[in-house]
Amino acid sequence: MAVALVGLPGAGKSAVGRRLGLRLNLPFVDTDHEIEQRIGCSIRDYFEREGEAAFRDLEQQVIAELAAGANGVLATGGGAVLREANRLQLRGHFHVIYLRSSPEDLFRRLRHDVKRPLLQVADPLGRLRELHDARDPFYRETAHDVVDTGRPTVATLVNIIVMQLELAGIVPPGAHPEGPEPPSSSD
Repeated sequence: MAVALVGLPGAGKSAVGRRLGLRLNLPFVDTDHEIEQRIGCSIRDYFEREGEAAFRDLEQQVIAELAAGANGVLATGGGAVLREANRLQLRGHFHVIYLRSSPEDLFRRLRHDVKRPLLQVADPLGRLRELHDARDPFYRETAHDVVDTGRPTVATLVNIIVMQLELAGIVPPGAHPEGPEPPSSSD
């Protein structure tokens, strides 16, 4: 089974993906973490030093490799869908869930975040609105299902996704009952 999560920065792809992997007893991979392991520095540093195009090239390579052996839960970077090759790899090898968040909800979550290079601007809310307008069509094109994140907890979002996967025939109904609430993390 292979599930990929797409959405804007801060939509909860990593936190939800990690918890979904635990719930479904599947490995979890975060493409941003995978890239950082390969380059030996933060994405922000790499982005500043090498530029967005070099980062997107590396991201495309990582997604192609992960798609070739698609298994488990994959959290993608927010801009992964910008390249058609990535959209095709994701949609072709994974059941893709778009975690849709409004720019305003994301701003509330991310207003103090200094790790995301695309949000280090004078008007982060304006930037989130631009990113949403530009990327939402690509997320929708790539996704098999859309889950609105709004304000539900990570556990609630995982329950919604498991129900979507059951409806899609990806997991058998009732095969993955909700377990005890794991300790919360800072992600």
